[in-house]
Amino acid sequence: MIKLHGFPASNYFNMVKLALIEKGAQYEDVRVFTGQSEDMLSKSPMGKVPFLETDRGFISETAVILDYIDDTQDGPSFYPEDPFDKARVREAIKYTELYLELPARRCYGEAFFGSGPTPEHTKVEVRAVMERGVAALRRKADFAPYISGDAMTYADFVFLYTFPMASSVAKKVLDWDLPAELPGANALIEKLKARSAVKKVDEEARAGQKEFRDYYAMK
Repeated sequence: MIKLHGFPASNYFNMVKLALIEKGAQYEDVRVFTGQSEDMLSKSPMGKVPFLETDRGFISETAVILDYIDDTQDGPSFYPEDPFDKARVREAIKYTELYLELPARRCYGEAFFGSGPTPEHTKVEVRAVMERGVAALRRKADFAPYISGDAMTYADFVFLYTFPMASSVAKKVLDWDLPAELPGANALIEKLKARSAVKKVDEEARAGQKEFRDYYAMK
């Protein structure tokens, strides 16, 4: 049985968990936090979560894990069969990760952890990147009703667990209504949240928030 290592306060852990549940895969949930110990790095060379344990060894990086799950587990594929359409899904994933979620992380301290105001120059840099990212998604994403049309794909999984956090950063730190820039985004989020698998992941994520706070309070 494969094992998913990580913790449910991690949005990337939750993307992978959602994929496993939607696939109907048998897996074990193993609680692991980030770290730089030799044992951790032997399993996840950057010390990040999530990582997947298989009978042949460990796999890290969420996009790689999602591909592996799609290749090896029964259940529906969350990629189109056509190579071009599949590439378009991966393209949408990269726009969301690299140009919305990743720059927004530079403001997470102020938005979520009360660590003080974000420097103004950082806000300017972050918003500039995010504006380009949301413009790219407007050109590429269908939201009809899913990002790539009428079938749910991994692009929707990634969007579900990144866009709301980027939107919170935009509102709290940048005084910016990000969803207004991307019509269809909120409707997609609500549609996905109605799925039983998403409800299960989100319930466990809420329960895991205290565990996450307690763990880092002791560090």
